[in-house]
Amino acid sequence: MNLKDKVVVVTGASAGLGRAFARTLVTRGCHVVGLARNVSRLLEIHKELGDRLITRSCDVTCEEQVRAAFEDLTADPGRVDVLINNAGLGRFGPLSTLSSSDWSLQLDTNLTGVFYCTRAVIPLMQAQNRRHGFGGHIINIASIAGIIGNANIGAYNATKFGLRGLGEALMKELRDDGIKVTTICPGSVRTRFASEAGSRGAPNPMEPSSIAETVAHVLEGPDNYLISEVVMRPLRPRLRQG
Repeated sequence: MNLKDKVVVVTGASAGLGRAFARTLVTRGCHVVGLARNVSRLLEIHKELGDRLITRSCDVTCEEQVRAAFEDLTADPGRVDVLINNAGLGRFGPLSTLSSSDWSLQLDTNLTGVFYCTRAVIPLMQAQNRRHGFGGHIINIASIAGIIGNANIGAYNATKFGLRGLGEALMKELRDDGIKVTTICPGSVRTRFASEAGSRGAPNPMEPSSIAETVAHVLEGPDNYLISEVVMRPLRPRLRQG
């Protein structure tokens, strides 16, 4: 896909990986629609990136807010070339002491929010495929935690394992509609995610810009070329050498 002037929707765009995706894709010439709950942070990014970043307040756990956001996009600009399902969070701790609210929050954000956004964009991409022969690209940001289970992150594991399964099913469901689906599984990244989840994270994580560059590379592939899953890790997460 030639990214020049393509319309890209990024959920969770106000910080971390979402901000890096917005920055990288605007640099590539995209029009980025950033969805997030924190509007003030979105406006900060808008000051940096200018009018190629369109900001929308949207909580992906709220079905009505997602529906309204994508109805607006259907009217103006009238298309969505890429959806990056990035919004996500973790609440770590032993399953025996995890609260029901923390369990539900992770499922609602990391999995149900992806369902709402993806379901909303599919008819638009299918219509684009009928008109132009190529529907679009859906990128789901999963995690190494969707491949490897670990103690004290069971709920988060469940959401990311589930997201990988959803991504594989959607890839097979939508490929004949000219819609690509790719699942991205990063290891430790230098964001606030670990501290907010209740973990220290790796001392030598990857940079958000590196993940964003990989996503751009995946998007720029030829139309009849699909990278269905990418796994990435820091080379020396604990700074061991020799």
